[in-house]
Amino acid sequence: MSKRIFALFSLLIAASMLLAACGPAASSTEAPAATTQTIKIATQSPLSGDQSVLGVDIKRGAEMALEQNNAALLALGFKVELTPFDDQANPDTGVANAKQIVSDPAILCGVGHLNSGVMIPSSEEYHNAGLVFVSPGNTNPKITDRGYLEVNRIVGRDDVQGVVGADFANKQGMKSIFIVHDKTAYGQGVAEFFKQEAEKLGMTVTGFEGTEEKANFDSLLTPILASNSDMVFFGGLYPQAGVLFKQAREKGYAGTFMGPDGMDSSALVDIAGPTLLDGGGMVYSTVAGPASVYPGTAKFVADFKAKYNADPQPFSAQSFDSMNICLKAIEEAVKAKGGALPTRTEVANAVRALKDFPGITGTFTFNAIGDPTFASYFVIKVNSADPAKWGENAVIETLSIAPPSK
Repeated sequence: MSKRIFALFSLLIAASMLLAACGPAASSTEAPAATTQTIKIATQSPLSGDQSVLGVDIKRGAEMALEQNNAALLALGFKVELTPFDDQANPDTGVANAKQIVSDPAILCGVGHLNSGVMIPSSEEYHNAGLVFVSPGNTNPKITDRGYLEVNRIVGRDDVQGVVGADFANKQGMKSIFIVHDKTAYGQGVAEFFKQEAEKLGMTVTGFEGTEEKANFDSLLTPILASNSDMVFFGGLYPQAGVLFKQAREKGYAGTFMGPDGMDSSALVDIAGPTLLDGGGMVYSTVAGPASVYPGTAKFVADFKAKYNADPQPFSAQSFDSMNICLKAIEEAVKAKGGALPTRTEVANAVRALKDFPGITGTFTFNAIGDPTFASYFVIKVNSADPAKWGENAVIETLSIAPPSK
């Protein structure tokens, strides 16, 4: 090896030793990379099928809340993701989804469902797994009467809604009412509460029939028309009710139609059209008024229209509030644990412990079984056959009522 080559070789070795010596010293001054853990919040609602008009907007309301209000948890080192599930308004599908939801340990809270008949069996899975859900729309008393820590709702109950509807019918001078229901936990339940109050007030119930028919109501319309009742009350949901109401008008029924919040969708007028405005018209009771009736929803409505190019459907604003309750409860549970990831039970306790939570549709405190200490109830009259004007239906009665004491 020549002296020149040897000198170059020695220089390279020295340089490499210098770099090796400098490397660790430089890296030791760098701050460690921040770690962000992922938390998931699930939604369950019908994202397909004939009730998806409401179910999709339940998911959208939750999605908007998460996008707008995740900063507090992000600052605590937690990224929050939405995990939506399509229950198809079907109990079996809801339960299958619930099993999948509870098997994911990253899911710490949930928003849903739309249908009481889906929530009741699905919530058995949530209860067994200690996973808390906040419902924007379930109204059957059994939802909360089981006393599960994991089950809460921000809307009222059918044993109050049925009374509200019957009281209104009585004040409007209705003397005779034919009652139909869809045989579901929700529809039959609210129909029975309506019937009990109607009879208590002295109105005559000329019929009480359950049906799963969705296309041809001739066999049911015969006794309805023969009864010559002042009102037909339908306990159930808009896809079935719309067909029944339209066919009743076509057969000559001229009285008033009424139903509970299952009627509250712009799709109802898509189905029944102007027949809802004929004769005695149509009214419905609901635990969720149009978003525009709440003082705190103006920004939500504007943001929703900007994001989705449509007005929000009923229960979307309530879903926004339900998601925000989940986010706040998780935040409180994280802080109580010194910044560590909370357990599902800790989040469930944090939900129930919230006091006077400021939502856009109300201020929420849960009682011992998960009902809001006060809930709003509305009676609304359909005043347009244009689906785009559904949110402009006339609110003719607004009530704030505490849940029945148990």
